[in-house]
Amino acid sequence: MGMLWSEALAGVAVVADALLRAPVEVDGVEYDSRRVRAGAVFVAMRGGSTDGNKYIDAAIAAGAAGVVTDSRAAFAAMRERHPRIPVVQVEHGRRALAQVSANVMGHPEKKLKVCAVTGTNGKTTTTYLLDAMLRAAGRGTVLVGTIEYRVGERVMASPHTTPESRDLLDVFRQGVVAGASEAVMEMSSHALEQERAWGVAVDTAIFTNLTQDHLDYHKTMDGYFAAKKKLFTGAGTAPPRVAVVNTDDAYGKKLAEYAKGGRSKAITYGMEAGDFHAEHVELRAGRTTLLLRTPMGKRRVMTHLTGRVNVYNLLAAAAAAHARGLTLEQIEAGAAALTHVPGRFQVVPNERGITVVVDYAHTPDAIANLTALARELAGQGRVITVFGCGGDRDKTKRPLMGRAAGAGSDVVVVTSDNPRSEEPEVIIAEALVGVRETSAECLVEADRAKAIAMAIAQAKAGDIVLLAGKGHETTQILREGTVPFDDAAVAADVLRGMA
Repeated sequence: MGMLWSEALAGVAVVADALLRAPVEVDGVEYDSRRVRAGAVFVAMRGGSTDGNKYIDAAIAAGAAGVVTDSRAAFAAMRERHPRIPVVQVEHGRRALAQVSANVMGHPEKKLKVCAVTGTNGKTTTTYLLDAMLRAAGRGTVLVGTIEYRVGERVMASPHTTPESRDLLDVFRQGVVAGASEAVMEMSSHALEQERAWGVAVDTAIFTNLTQDHLDYHKTMDGYFAAKKKLFTGAGTAPPRVAVVNTDDAYGKKLAEYAKGGRSKAITYGMEAGDFHAEHVELRAGRTTLLLRTPMGKRRVMTHLTGRVNVYNLLAAAAAAHARGLTLEQIEAGAAALTHVPGRFQVVPNERGITVVVDYAHTPDAIANLTALARELAGQGRVITVFGCGGDRDKTKRPLMGRAAGAGSDVVVVTSDNPRSEEPEVIIAEALVGVRETSAECLVEADRAKAIAMAIAQAKAGDIVLLAGKGHETTQILREGTVPFDDAAVAADVLRGMA
């Protein structure tokens, strides 16, 4: 990956420079000074929680060969303190990070066809389904999302739904080396707003839905939607070749009209209408079948995923797979091949005759969908829901989540999720406002492990216990720090103790 300093800066919008033509060779790029090694470019940029410009000296001490900064003051200080180290000042730190990373890594983003999924709910499952379809067609894939990053069969931990551009491009680079031709990724609204994927051309963009979430960051639903829309306008690139849009969603209708008026081909989907839609849907726990109607014709499709919400996810994935040139046979094979998505309606096995489900639902709409599915499956049984709300996040959705849980459940146990720096009791009190607007029996237990045990103890044969909010997560974030915590493992322990 070695190249000259000036080559690493090709295409970067430079405001000021020093030693731009110095014969300095670089062979890596970092934005975290703790990861800098000799020969790396250090990109110092201002972020939401810290300013990388504070760590320039540390990066140079670690062997940085050159520095890119978005601070005029840092640029001037570099000239004075480190006159022999090349430095440039740029206007946009994240854009520069993306461009330098692409240059140093040989532009792996240009060697993959990228499908990106955005929306409040369904992103993870849609990416898993689409990845399974592409693999069923024999294509090598890279998967990037909330649960994990995956290159072929190799799995890596996922610190962010959408990583910084340097880390995203490094995953892409590994994929290209492994023979991948396709990348499937989740694109969060934060990443779109912060331009973490600047310069990555998206072939097929998918919009699932938009419901209330992240208003602590975006402030309004219009601001939230504007961030999502950036996927369809292009970030330093042309708009996507194809836009796959859920037109059962009000915001999706707006996006479809936008796409049709622009340079993207629009493919719509919905439960009963759209280019891709479903007929004769049959729902059972662990098995959903439907007749898939498409512009290519119709096909009977089965998925091991449960519920109407996963019909939407399957329609989105199928439409995107079609955009990537797959046949109906390949779409059908991929849908059937995916056995489960971690933490998405994940059933915890037991011999007590109750259904215990772990699910990532952490928005009002997601909880409403989850409890509605549980109600449909439970028949005469009761729905018992455990949920909490995340700390240091959108406070306005807490009573809405409580109301959704109460409206769809017979019993609600309100507990902690990831309280972060907030007091769990304060978060619980705000969620209780919504629960108490419903007729559901309400219990409170701030200790999440005890709350799970309490809910399972309430259940009888035929009941469904929903453990909502954390899904695949294996830690809990408290004021005191991060501790191991896995809803599925805790529930399994409780059930074994009752056996």
